[in-house]
Amino acid sequence: MDVLEQTGALFKTLMHPTRLAILQILRDGEECVCHMEATLGLRQAYISQQLMVLREAGLVADRRDGWNIFYRVTRPEVYAVLDAALGVVAGGDAAAARPVMSGRPKRCPCPKCEVAALH
Repeated sequence: MDVLEQTGALFKTLMHPTRLAILQILRDGEECVCHMEATLGLRQAYISQQLMVLREAGLVADRRDGWNIFYRVTRPEVYAVLDAALGVVAGGDAAAARPVMSGRPKRCPCPKCEVAALH
């Protein structure tokens, strides 16, 4: 595949709003699927489908910890692409356009969120 085809494949992967939201959630580090489900208000199966696309594109990787599966971004340079796109949409102010996806949802039962809720 030449560089233009690879670039097209990257943009094809990034063209789905849910995948963009997942990447925003993962911006600050790894998260579990149940956290994404609670944050996005979407079904786990749907989120897993979108994570599979991101994983196949080489943008995320997973690790299992008991019942929980945690995802992390493997290509952090993708955020430069996302920020550039947000800047175009927002007329040059990517920071103002960046959706806020941080914080711990109250409904997330994962060990990471339970520990954070205690503090």
